[in-house]
Amino acid sequence: MNRRSLLAAGTAAAIAPLSRARAQANTIRIGVLTDMSGTYRDNTGPTSVAATREAVAEFGTSHGFTIEVLEADHQNRPDVGSNIARQWYDQGVDLILDVPTSSVGLAVNQIAKEKSKAYINVGSATADLTGPQCGATTLHWAYDTYMLAKSTGGAMVRAGGDTWFFITADYAFGHALERDNTNFVRGAGGRVLGSVRTPFPGTTDFSSFLVQAAAARPKVIGLANAGADTANCVKQAAEFGITRRGIKLAALLLFVNDVNGIGLQTAQGLVCTESFYWDTNDKTRAWTQRVVRRTPTNYPNMIHAGCYSAALHFLKTVAAMGVPAAKASGLDLINRMKATPSEDDCFGRGVIRQDGRRLIPSFLFEVKSPAESRGPWDFYKLLQTTPADEAFRPLSEGGCQLART
Repeated sequence: MNRRSLLAAGTAAAIAPLSRARAQANTIRIGVLTDMSGTYRDNTGPTSVAATREAVAEFGTSHGFTIEVLEADHQNRPDVGSNIARQWYDQGVDLILDVPTSSVGLAVNQIAKEKSKAYINVGSATADLTGPQCGATTLHWAYDTYMLAKSTGGAMVRAGGDTWFFITADYAFGHALERDNTNFVRGAGGRVLGSVRTPFPGTTDFSSFLVQAAAARPKVIGLANAGADTANCVKQAAEFGITRRGIKLAALLLFVNDVNGIGLQTAQGLVCTESFYWDTNDKTRAWTQRVVRRTPTNYPNMIHAGCYSAALHFLKTVAAMGVPAAKASGLDLINRMKATPSEDDCFGRGVIRQDGRRLIPSFLFEVKSPAESRGPWDFYKLLQTTPADEAFRPLSEGGCQLART
């Protein structure tokens, strides 16, 4: 190589890292941390990623910055989720999104606090994320255990189900769901006759737990679990003829995807709460069809809609702030999101409280009978709506330190 070639090569080598640095500085990265292979795969997983990508596609490319979507499987393990979250934040990920499984969601919350980075939890149910474990850079989207207990549990008590026995997944989510439902049952004058904790994950045979619950002769067996665990409980309860004895099943967290797996013949008559249903109006139906093109075997639920809604509000906020300011401070970014009402095709208009709780209505549904269903995924009929300002725990009762600032 001659002297001119060496100089040219040296200049190119100097320019390349600079170009990469500029590109990274103008790129917003969203990491979807979810369950890609476990019990919550259909309720979160690939469809959460698809919904996030739909938000990016709708946001468009005319805002002067590029957007990357990363995905990872936390395997429902807090240690795995924490390690991925730490690596992502250290590598320049600007937002971690979804994170089902409350034990993992709470673990990632601690990393977000430590790093002061933006974190929007959609998939975890525990209301502690906006209670004693709240964080200044954490938002909680779509639903939580308090909302589920008030809507589903409250409705069961009002219908005469005043004695309960809980079958509870033995980790943070199950404990929170049992706790919040117990408060509503007792507050309405009902009694809790007992509960049994089931190992999570890995339990598929719930027969002994169902027999124990039925032996207590409650009016309601509360299923404080989700995903495949709920589906297995409902199916096995039908096999044992438990509902034929006059005992009601309360699926305290049931998704449209679970109903699809259980089948209407077995699931009919169950009541559940979601904050989104694909067949609510023209906008939700049109949005669902856009997502289903990406996931043709799975329809979206409130978690998937929440990932879309949260990602879209995040990107709109980044555009309003400017990329340098948004990347410089996760706290400023989240505060700007809280100060700006969100609006999208899935949930309509919503606000975010000081504690990070996004306020939207909740809907109590009953699962249709096969004769009532008009076709695939037509599973729900609406029983009642709880307004956004009543659906979630009052700010003053959560124990979040942000509510006092």
